[in-house]
Amino acid sequence: MNRSLRVRALLALAVLALSLYVAATVPVRLGLDLRGGTQIVLETRSTPTADADSAATDRTLEVLRGRIDALGVAEPTLVRSGDHRIIVELPGVQDPKKAADVLGRTAQLAFHPVLGAARDGDETSRPLPKRPAQRVLPDESGTPLRLGPALLTGEDVKEAAARFDQQGGAGWHVTVGFEGAGRDGWARLTGEAACKAPGDAARRVAIVLDDKVISSPQVDPSIACGAGIRDGATRITGSFSPEEARELSLLINGGALPVPVETVEQRTVGPTLGAQAITASAWAAVIGTALTSLFIIVVYRLLGALAALALACYGLVSYAALAALGATLTLPGLAGFVLAIGMAVDANVLVFERAREEYAARRRPSIRSALTAGFRNALSAIADSNITTLIAAALLFFLASGPVRGFGVTLGIGVLASMFSALVISRVLAEFAASRPGVRRRPRLTGIATTGAVRERLTRRNPLLMRRPRRWLATSAAVLVLAGSGLAVRGVDLGVEFTGGRLIEYSTSSPVDPGRVRSALADAGFPRAVVQSSGDAGLTVRTDPLTDAEEGEVTGTLREVAGPADKVRDELIGPSLGKELRQGALIALAVALGAQFVYLAARFRWVLGSAAVVALVHDVVILLGVFAWLGKPVDGVFLAALLTVIGYSVNDSVVLFDRVRELDRRGSGPPFSGVVNQAILQTLPRTVNTGMGAAFMLTALAVLGGSSLTDFALALLIGLAVGTYSSVFIAAPVAIGLHARSPGGKPSPEGAAVTA
Repeated sequence: MNRSLRVRALLALAVLALSLYVAATVPVRLGLDLRGGTQIVLETRSTPTADADSAATDRTLEVLRGRIDALGVAEPTLVRSGDHRIIVELPGVQDPKKAADVLGRTAQLAFHPVLGAARDGDETSRPLPKRPAQRVLPDESGTPLRLGPALLTGEDVKEAAARFDQQGGAGWHVTVGFEGAGRDGWARLTGEAACKAPGDAARRVAIVLDDKVISSPQVDPSIACGAGIRDGATRITGSFSPEEARELSLLINGGALPVPVETVEQRTVGPTLGAQAITASAWAAVIGTALTSLFIIVVYRLLGALAALALACYGLVSYAALAALGATLTLPGLAGFVLAIGMAVDANVLVFERAREEYAARRRPSIRSALTAGFRNALSAIADSNITTLIAAALLFFLASGPVRGFGVTLGIGVLASMFSALVISRVLAEFAASRPGVRRRPRLTGIATTGAVRERLTRRNPLLMRRPRRWLATSAAVLVLAGSGLAVRGVDLGVEFTGGRLIEYSTSSPVDPGRVRSALADAGFPRAVVQSSGDAGLTVRTDPLTDAEEGEVTGTLREVAGPADKVRDELIGPSLGKELRQGALIALAVALGAQFVYLAARFRWVLGSAAVVALVHDVVILLGVFAWLGKPVDGVFLAALLTVIGYSVNDSVVLFDRVRELDRRGSGPPFSGVVNQAILQTLPRTVNTGMGAAFMLTALAVLGGSSLTDFALALLIGLAVGTYSSVFIAAPVAIGLHARSPGGKPSPEGAAVTA
């Protein structure tokens, strides 16, 4: 074993040992869409007296943290997002209504003197004319009261506590203690009220929370005029339930929010749905990995078996990296983890195909030397193809939101882990095996001493694929028009995430006709509700934004038609956030295309970079058009699939153009169209084998991944097929045409003969 092999072996063992330790000791943090719970996104709003700047958002975050701690939620997460948003994750909370109410309450507590009962004509909840300090609010019983200016606020309160008074008959109530200037203020307020006659409305003190009178007790007759209550304590009564009393006390103790907040996004996932998604994805990973491993073993024999072992190591390293970085594994992220297993085969295939070429050319005397040359020659294509995928992953992380961002994280980690797996672990195993005497005596056992079925047929037939490149472009244009017409005829069905609205998924005991539910909801006052089947026994209802009361009506109507139904997912997206996410998706798409062009133009000539971007645009339009014809929703998960397709399509173009660049450097060969044709024939075995490996994973994910991942896997399968086609029959012909029009480029004669 030479020195370089020993160094790689020690590095691989060290990384695997560390990964095994991390995987055994550090659990991966599951997102709410996998473990169940509620995520609420709050947005701060400016008021005439306070700006919702970053400092106000930070203070709001601390107040919310205190409220959530008082709620007793296990392992809550609160993070600021930008200057105006706060993301709150509440694991295990399945009733978002109460949580959103507690979090969204501004908790502006104030103590007002009551000036008397409102006169006829005084409008409730509005300042009286020419008396801006006075206003009219109904008390607990609905009787309107004229209130004076607030003399005390929540800042004067020391603490509040929920109490139960069984003997005094007050039941559940909240005691409030004042501190500092609040003690004197409370004495002055109650002393002035005590000067009024018993029974007079002006003898009352109004306790107002968020512009609502929650209690207006009369000052006890035993309190003398001007003396007031001097112990700095009071009791708020109002027929509270235990939950209401505790909620009020935690709001008072938590303090007032510096600025109002609005719920712009709310997602609730039941624990059952998350558990099903984990199980389905695990089965997809197991079956997909088994099929992929079997395929590469059949194609590459011993080296294929070692590559399958390296895949298992890749899975361990990826999982450990997720755990060590503290990344949150979301449902799309879990799908990305499964997908990356299939994509990790690509680097091994690139190396093995280059090694086959080296061995077939008889330039190297042994299997080991052919492998060494294969790793060296494939390095450029591996680096370029993985960097383009990393660009897509980075865009998902920085421009996407919510669970889709988790997909970007797992995809990025998967790309880096796959490079380590292929270039270090797989190389150590392959070179060690190739140096064994038994393997040296039986070179065909390795799988690289044979050319392979695809290469053998191409060599025998030597097809001239680029003889008439314009015909491929014309055919592709016709397909593009057919798919693109779906965008004009059917339109893009933007999901709730991009339009704003509410999406509720139900699990029913038996299949239900969506048409019956749709008609029932229309009769109930929801004519725009979109009802679709979900899985074997489930329904999704998509509507405009609904209040919690309206959501209750929708659920009740559905249960009248469908029978028992459990709500397993509930997503609410505000219209402003939907517009923002829609704009972000367009920006992400534009930046993705631009970033890929810049990178390709830097690594290759502008001719090849432009041709690759044309193929990318083709893939994007085709995928959008197919989803339009199928009536599938375009949402954040689709965006993740689309950017992944862009990365995969660029991978194919990069591998092809890397070979074009290599052949073109030799000079004095066939015309440019012949060089491109030769490059296609030489890289086609890699394209076929890599595509088959990824197809096994995606098919398993589409069949076993459940309703949550079916559309995601379908988009990737379509993108896989379209991306493979476009890199050969669009990018290559466009490159030939641009080369002919570029300075120094010469048009290739139609029908020019080339050899592989």
